[in-house]
Amino acid sequence: MGAVKFSSKMDARVLRELRAAARESGRTLASVLGEAGAQYLERARVRPAFRAAAERVLDRNAELLARLAK
Repeated sequence: MGAVKFSSKMDARVLRELRAAARESGRTLASVLGEAGAQYLERARVRPAFRAAAERVLDRNAELLARLAK
């Protein structure tokens, strides 16, 4: 399926950071937004109990994960 143009609003800070991330990775904002949307849909379809358990683990280890990501 081809790309479809649309218009929306989002927090200005989030948009700035998305644009910067796209620029840093040599991608377009559209490709970053498309990937983010696809990832959102994947996560939204995961069983609620599994998702809740995974979120608890991620929340408990957020600081460690942030340090590892650097």
